Amino acid sequence: MTDLPKIIDLASLADAYAAGLTLDAMVDAVSRRIAAGDPAAFIAPASRQQLTLQARALEARSPAPGSLPLWGVPVAIKDNIDVAGFPTTAACPDFAYTPDTDAHVVARLRQAGAIIVGKTNLDQFATGLNGTRSPYGAPRCVFDADYVSGGSSSGSAVAVASGIAALALGTDTAGSGRVPAAFNNIVGIKPSTGRVSTTGVVPACRSIDVVTVFAATVADGIAARRVMEGFDAADAFSRRFGSTPLPTRLRLGVPEAEELEFFGNDAYAALFGAAVERARGLGAEIVPIDYTPFRKAAALLYEGPWVAERLAAIKPFIDAQPDSVEPTVRAIMEGARGMSAVDAFEGVYALAAYRRQAEEAMADFDALLLPTSPDIQTVAAMLADPLALNARFGRFTNFANFFGAAAIAVPAGFTESGLPFGVQLVGPADSDDALAAFATRLHEAAACGAGLDRSLIARIAPAALSHSGWLEIAVVGAHLTGMPLNGELAAQGARLLRTARTAPHYRLHALSGTVPPKPGLVRDSGFAGPGLEVEVWTMPAGGFGRFVAGIPQPLGVGKVELDDGSMVTGFICEPAALANAQEITHYGGWRNYIAGRAPAA
Repeated sequence: MTDLPKIIDLASLADAYAAGLTLDAMVDAVSRRIAAGDPAAFIAPASRQQLTLQARALEARSPAPGSLPLWGVPVAIKDNIDVAGFPTTAACPDFAYTPDTDAHVVARLRQAGAIIVGKTNLDQFATGLNGTRSPYGAPRCVFDADYVSGGSSSGSAVAVASGIAALALGTDTAGSGRVPAAFNNIVGIKPSTGRVSTTGVVPACRSIDVVTVFAATVADGIAARRVMEGFDAADAFSRRFGSTPLPTRLRLGVPEAEELEFFGNDAYAALFGAAVERARGLGAEIVPIDYTPFRKAAALLYEGPWVAERLAAIKPFIDAQPDSVEPTVRAIMEGARGMSAVDAFEGVYALAAYRRQAEEAMADFDALLLPTSPDIQTVAAMLADPLALNARFGRFTNFANFFGAAAIAVPAGFTESGLPFGVQLVGPADSDDALAAFATRLHEAAACGAGLDRSLIARIAPAALSHSGWLEIAVVGAHLTGMPLNGELAAQGARLLRTARTAPHYRLHALSGTVPPKPGLVRDSGFAGPGLEVEVWTMPAGGFGRFVAGIPQPLGVGKVELDDGSMVTGFICEPAALANAQEITHYGGWRNYIAGRAPAA
């Protein structure tokens, strides 16, 4: 039987389904991995029965792998995000309630075919960056159980890094969707503020909370974010967003030496220096910057009146049951009780000034390249000094949501003692897609894998994303230049980039009964053929979504390997459609087949 990949990236999972992995086998493997994994990672893991019911419902709605964007993808959900039928605790047992409906983002994931594998642990009420502030236990770094997992989205990061889930949702107010990614060698996608709905999320700071994605690769995280995002009228802070382009050659702002505080962690300092040099080697221009306005804005999140927003989120509960709140979390929130409206306005004015200074500084660079966290600590040390050590972790993350920024955290190497380190790209609002290509290249260049699989990076191909937020797609049949459906590409503003050929392990079939005639492309790992002609087109992200939505069964979209080893989004076919199809692989492509001519010998 085909096994579930060790670390579940979407491309490997799709290959496993194509090779015969069933939904039942997938959920069996997930159940085993949850049982064998970090016991503190999940507050409410899905039972085998819950997983099976989801699998049957998915098969009834859409039986074929690949027929939905996230078909059969196991996803874990941070337990401050509602999932119908599961209790939402926010890591506080006395606060728990069981919602009847999914959070907006969870509903979108389910609609796209995701299987929810359970609710994950967190720093209580999403207050912390370390992962130890939970009565359900402290999830640990997957590489060394003496060390913290990072928080507050602790269990979600561990679920992805240990191979339980392909994707996991976190939330990020101060850095909770990025710090745990760094501490567990995975990717953290933090959308621009307001781009993803928070309806059905227990708030930390409602005005700046962001739902985030943990994944093995940037491309996987971006795929999930695109499923989740969209304006939600029920969320007062949701907004209609656009796309902010960035130039092909990025100018990356890096703090000057006096602002690069690593709190004595020389190994992390060296790894950041190496990451900067890799970025330079990838073509980026490195621009030294004054980090002061970003640092001062970051400090406001816990030292300013935004602590009062955390109190506002649960004030009736903490007023009624103060002893139910974890002591460190309670101390933080109770510290807001003496704040006044004057303090709030003074904080708003200070933030506006820092934002203006940052805007002026950003005229000289396109995005920031920063450590995700400048330090990591043991669980024992964190419990002994929970406030000061936690504060270190947010030095380079806390400001991002105040500024509406997009951010992507990627792995960036290991210390000699085997602890992971990560960096983040932070760009202007709605540069979410524009950051992705360079973030992918940074991840690849670090050659440190994803989660516990340090070899996975060798299988990660560049994301099909350009710096301008356009997407690439390979077409193999009726959408080729001069073919009947090519106009569908033109209607979405697509442009032809290049002609190419697939890798040799693909077969092409003429499908029966399709109008106009269409081929079906199927991967056969044991086959060595001529490679098949494709055209690679690029189109705006919005047009890409509309184009993909119109693709009829039995065709779908997945990753296609080209003969240069790169991977690109392209048309694939459900194997069941081949029963009455004619294999035409020997023609070398659809164009030759339509013309009735075999390739030259």
